[in-house]
Amino acid sequence: MKSPLRIAVLECDEPIGRTKEKYGGYGNLFKELLQAGADKVAAKDGVKRPALDITKYDVVNTEVYPSLENVDAILLTGSRYNSYDNDPWILKLVDFTKQVLQQDRVRLIGVCFGHQIIGRAMDVKVDRSDKGWEVSVVPVTLTEKGKALFGIEHMSIHQMHRDIVYVYPDSVEKLGHSDRCEVQGMYAKARLITVQGHPEFSADIVSELLENRHDKGIFDDAMYKDGMSRVQKHHDGVAVGAAFIRFMLED
Repeated sequence: MKSPLRIAVLECDEPIGRTKEKYGGYGNLFKELLQAGADKVAAKDGVKRPALDITKYDVVNTEVYPSLENVDAILLTGSRYNSYDNDPWILKLVDFTKQVLQQDRVRLIGVCFGHQIIGRAMDVKVDRSDKGWEVSVVPVTLTEKGKALFGIEHMSIHQMHRDIVYVYPDSVEKLGHSDRCEVQGMYAKARLITVQGHPEFSADIVSELLENRHDKGIFDDAMYKDGMSRVQKHHDGVAVGAAFIRFMLED
């Protein structure tokens, strides 16, 4: 894929509070992650740093989408919404994702809700987990493919979800699993890469989400305290961002 890499970020939600004040939209969070990933690829792989051309689309409120001939990759962000619901904007997003899957040039990246939307578009079960919420920094056991793609033996990554992809589509390679989620990432060479976790999140962002959901009664005291006890732990977000860049560069 030629430089600059033209990446369209489909914003499937917007941040809250301090995070919104700092970043505006989730597209800016992913821009920061991908730039850090490009830096890491250049430093670690000894290659010229790829230039990035990142555009953002609010698919919830405006339902405007990029033209596929003008982009090289589509990234679907996380969201507070349920990936299995049938709201008109969600159905439109699933249909658009299917269009991307039906061609072979533009590549797909999915994060959390975006990971689940890709699973839904590939006709596997996406629903509420029977194991409850998975929050804050969580260890993920990587497959051999996951280790190779992310360049690490063990992964820790921020999580904020209770919906999951239940099974892997037949056409993808498995990237890893956690205690509460069997499908932590999917990969198909030069086609798609997804993660259930949030590589773009930081301790500050997740702390604010934990506080907000605790205040609203979504998280009880025990879940809130458990999440806060792990929120400052090391996480491998930039390694995931670098894997996204390598994925876009692979032949």
